[in-house]
Amino acid sequence: MITKEKINSYIDKIPPAPKALRATIQLLNEGELVKAAKIAQTDPALKSYLTNMVNKPIYGFRNEVTEISQIFGILGVSGSQQAVYNYMVTLLSPSKWKLFKLNAKSFHNLQDQLSIKWQKVLQHLKIKNVDIQSSITLLPASIIVSEALFCEHIDDVNLLRGTKALDYNTILSRLCGVDLFDICQMISKKWDMPEDIAKIVQASSGVKPSDDESINTLGKWMHLLLFFELSQPVFIEANLNDFIDFQIDYVSDIYEEFSTLMEIGS
Repeated sequence: MITKEKINSYIDKIPPAPKALRATIQLLNEGELVKAAKIAQTDPALKSYLTNMVNKPIYGFRNEVTEISQIFGILGVSGSQQAVYNYMVTLLSPSKWKLFKLNAKSFHNLQDQLSIKWQKVLQHLKIKNVDIQSSITLLPASIIVSEALFCEHIDDVNLLRGTKALDYNTILSRLCGVDLFDICQMISKKWDMPEDIAKIVQASSGVKPSDDESINTLGKWMHLLLFFELSQPVFIEANLNDFIDFQIDYVSDIYEEFSTLMEIGS
């Protein structure tokens, strides 16, 4: 069994670290886009990440965007905070993935796809909330932590996979006493996110619904999004789809609505 202290040691490695990054997050939390952009502009690595991200075809901008002030203006407070959280996650990302068949490009693609589609969901639901929009970044962060935990016990993981055909979330629970969504909750506390964010992520597991109907509704939409995205061929090949046990009964009331939304603009 991997102890709670060991898990916490990995969580503690999660940024924010550099001074400019901490200041940027703080100013975005206060809604100060202009001031946040000026600080972010001083961090070359953050600037490079944001510039490369926003100029990808998936974002659909015709002209190249190079200034952080432009990027933050386009993304708004919620989108900018989410992008900075995504950058924070990349600082923890392994240089080489050992268990999951991922690389920097495919992992960044996962971040981008989840971010854009979650924003699409929230726009559809007419929800404008900085923390709720950023909540989707918790899943990629948890995958990184899971990779690190698994790699310390890779023989045990492969044995459980081979002899008992267990999914990764079950193996994580057996080895660590927590599942992927519990790790999401731990990271949300590390980032000082509101308590409701952890409840939404837990509800998105499909097996830990909330008594609060508004939280449960968001959990259903996130559950569908996670299953939808991790079922893409590249992530099936990476074995990430093995983290989400699709709960069709849980999301049956919004399934058609979600499917229609994902088809729009695709």
